[in-house]
This record gives sequence, structure tokens and C-alpha cells, in this order.
Amino acid sequence: MKPDIHPKNYRLVIFKDISNDYTFLTKSTVQTKDKIVWDDGKEYPLVKVEISNTSHPFYTGKMKLVDTAGRVDKFINRYKKHIDNNEKNKENKTEENKAEENKTEDNN
Repeated sequence: MKPDIHPKNYRLVIFKDISNDYTFLTKSTVQTKDKIVWDDGKEYPLVKVEISNTSHPFYTGKMKLVDTAGRVDKFINRYKKHIDNNEKNKENKTEENKAEENKTEDNN
């Protein structure tokens, strides 16, 4: 093995799963600005993760939509104009069809 390739600054860090507020304490070299007080009363660096073994469908056996970054909302907002235009077009077509039906009924 090559010498001096592994980091030397391992320390205790708390990881928090933001989808279910599960926290665990482990050693890591990750750098973070956030801190949190652990059960022992000491303050440790905090790393927020979007998914962990307590929320991942593979480990829980439950299939659920994981949308932590609001991807669905971003998609809807991005294409809102198109969605609104399609709905308006559908409404206009139904109104036109009703108007045409009324004309044909009046002619009979």
C-alpha cells in the first residue's frame, strides 16, 4: 500500500436522516459547519443526509416516493405554462363542441 494516502483527521460526527429525523454517531472525516448536541451532552459536527438505512426502500421493504429535493414540484413549476395551456385548450374545445351542438339543435 502507498504510505500517507488515508486521511488522519477522523473524528466523531453525527449523521441525521432528514426524511425521518433518525440520527447516528460515527467516525468520519467529512467537513461541516453545522453542530448538534448528542445524547451524552457533548456537541458534535452534524451532517444531514437525504436517505439512510432507516428510510431506504431496500432496507425498509416499503416502496415510497422519495422526493426530498422537490423534484416533482420543480417539474410542475417548469412546465406549468404548458399544463395550463393544455387545460385551457381542452376547456375551449368542450365549449366549442357545446356551441356547435346548440347550433345543430336550433337548426332542427
